[in-house]
Amino acid sequence: MADEESKQAGKGFTVQDRRRFSPDTGEAREEAPEQSEAQPKSSEERRDASGATSSETLPEINFSTFVIGLSTQALMHLGEIANPVSGDVEIDVPTAKQMIDILGLLKDKTRGNLNASEDRLMEDILFDLRMKYVEAVKKR
Repeated sequence: MADEESKQAGKGFTVQDRRRFSPDTGEAREEAPEQSEAQPKSSEERRDASGATSSETLPEINFSTFVIGLSTQALMHLGEIANPVSGDVEIDVPTAKQMIDILGLLKDKTRGNLNASEDRLMEDILFDLRMKYVEAVKKR
């Protein structure tokens, strides 16, 4: 039986535990896995969904760019801007409401942890999106 298991161990693939923390104790392992192996080393090595290499650098992600990205999605669903993939203006009011609600939830959960400019950005974006949402509901 042990001989049979050793024969099968050489076939297929090898499973390697790459977690940084021990599953038993929860403490950091001394032989932490190399993270750089799986991540591209430069923007020139990044590939888009089609597999083509992209030399374009991506913008820095911070709280403000994250919020602006969510608000852009809400604007797209409200029909304020065209879908960047299809180029069509698509209106999906329930999805827009969900995006606005997500931003409201994010505002509530980050209360007291934002700097003045981030707080002002959240206030302004939510006000504008809520007004546009009311207009979109009236048009229906």
